[in-house]
Amino acid sequence: MASFYRRKRGLIFKFIIGIPALWFLIVIFTTYQGKLSNSDSDAEKRQEREVIHREKDIVPPQENHIHFGDSDKLKHDRKIHAEEKRNLVNKIEADRQVQERHREEKAQPPAKNDDTLRYKKKEALPSRPYVDPNAPGEGGKAVVIDKDKLSPEEKKKFDDGWQKNAFNQYASDMISLHRTLPDVRDPECKDLKYKDKLPDTSVVVCFHNEAWSVLLRTVHSIIDRSPPHLLKEIILVDDFSDMDHLKQPLEEYVAKLEKVKVVRTKKREGLIRARLLGYSVATGEVLTYLDSHCECAEGWLEPLLARIAEGKHHVVTPVIETINDNDLTLRGTPAKNIFVGKFNWQLTFDWMPRPANYAPQALVEPVRSPTMAGGLFSISREYFTELGTYDPGMDIWGGENLELSFRVWMCGGTLEIIPCSHVGHIFRKRSPYKWRTGVNVVKKNSIRLAEVWMDEYKNYYYERFNYDLGDYGDVTDRKKLRERLQCHSFDWFVKNVYPDLFVPGEALASGEIRSKAKPMCIDSAVDNHNYHKPVNMWPCHNQGGNQYWMLSKNGEIRRDDGCLDYSGGESVIVYPCHGQKGNQEWQYREDNSIYHANTQKCMETSVDGQKLTMKTCSGVDRQIWTWKRKSPSGMIRN
Repeated sequence: MASFYRRKRGLIFKFIIGIPALWFLIVIFTTYQGKLSNSDSDAEKRQEREVIHREKDIVPPQENHIHFGDSDKLKHDRKIHAEEKRNLVNKIEADRQVQERHREEKAQPPAKNDDTLRYKKKEALPSRPYVDPNAPGEGGKAVVIDKDKLSPEEKKKFDDGWQKNAFNQYASDMISLHRTLPDVRDPECKDLKYKDKLPDTSVVVCFHNEAWSVLLRTVHSIIDRSPPHLLKEIILVDDFSDMDHLKQPLEEYVAKLEKVKVVRTKKREGLIRARLLGYSVATGEVLTYLDSHCECAEGWLEPLLARIAEGKHHVVTPVIETINDNDLTLRGTPAKNIFVGKFNWQLTFDWMPRPANYAPQALVEPVRSPTMAGGLFSISREYFTELGTYDPGMDIWGGENLELSFRVWMCGGTLEIIPCSHVGHIFRKRSPYKWRTGVNVVKKNSIRLAEVWMDEYKNYYYERFNYDLGDYGDVTDRKKLRERLQCHSFDWFVKNVYPDLFVPGEALASGEIRSKAKPMCIDSAVDNHNYHKPVNMWPCHNQGGNQYWMLSKNGEIRRDDGCLDYSGGESVIVYPCHGQKGNQEWQYREDNSIYHANTQKCMETSVDGQKLTMKTCSGVDRQIWTWKRKSPSGMIRN
């Protein structure tokens, strides 16, 4: 019995000793498993942080040209105000916190019509850094700045931004480089399906002294809204910029981005030759040219490439949406309201409502356009080569868009606007860039295109400046190119592509309208900014321009699409030609008076010769006008 109790006490003792050992083993095992799990999670988090770091906004360099990659470097930069230092550090920290919030967010399922549903996982649109929806400019909304509430230092930044860029750089710098935009496509566009195999594209963006925020927002909008398998590369062509932020800081920033590279000209070349440099290094099947102050909207790329995939002779442009130069607003254009490109006999580009014969059967189908603005378009690289690329004899910019437009149509291609592709563009009211003086670049370029492509129609342009052609260079090679391509005549272009064009050959009189009383001529610009304004007199200069007028068969005194219009009172105004006669019907009579049929009055200069008025016809010298008439054969006579 005693031995039994001894054995029982021994078992109890062993059991008591074994329990802690067992718990120890369980804790060790559980901890080990947790570490395995956590190590996988940490690796994923590290990878995610690295992705976010690559996509992280860098604050736009200001006048001090500070590089913002590492806040420690702030200590070594040139002296700046302590307040500016604090602002920079706060901005960097705020950006870091925003990206941290994005990392922690859970992925949301795509919407029903989300573009990512169209692609396999590897082809889906890239993930975008989180941007606070309430941040300035988000959703394409306006950035409203009350300049009166800015400090003197901030007011100077505000004014300097306008002076350097001809748009509100101050507002632009407040907006994320990854800002969201409204989906401005028509509903039908969102449901379109594209071929699995589309050509890839090289996007060429040329710039000269562009603002940091605008340039990089252009780049990120391309990356963020382009399927990776369709975006071969982005080529930034620096046309000899001299601003510090476009040198080493840009190189370091771009080095962190995939598919983006910078090439630089060795001297100021201008847009045309800068684009040719981009063409020379591009490797994509399609070339897409964009200006350096653009923002690509959702689904912008696929419709362009899909049309070119149907035939390499299609040259296509997106619907160009206006980004307001002051508040950076972007609003969309419905397909039914799309305008197409036109030109006038001054050889300048303009927009016009889509003619009825240009309307496709469906809103989402391509829209034929006689000309293009030239800043934003896609073209097969192979076809661009066959067409002869750009005319290398053209300087800077101006005229190249019309030259390429005429060449595409006359040499077997088509020029179209794609309603489902939208790209925003900042339209500036002036050019902030300095050009060399002494040469009228646009005139020289336009004469080159007229000599090569316009046949006898070129005289309507030359008449505008009395055939003072000047030196426009050698166009022999370009004429040989036209022969080799076996292109149509310009008369074919007018009759088949742009039949609504007013042709000056039908005019009864043309040139300057000179007063007999004083050496003064009727002078006015003809554009949207001058419609409804009184027409005045100006000393005759024999250079055409604002003093060139035509008398049409319908009795209109017009230049391009603007007509002299009189509805009573003292003043004659410029008004869009409407073809209904009435206030726009004039007669150049045998006594050399200009008679308004509707009011039975005659044009007359004021006593001092400065103003154009309407008076009862009396035959005084102030009502007598010298104007070149055209004979029935079309030859001009005095």
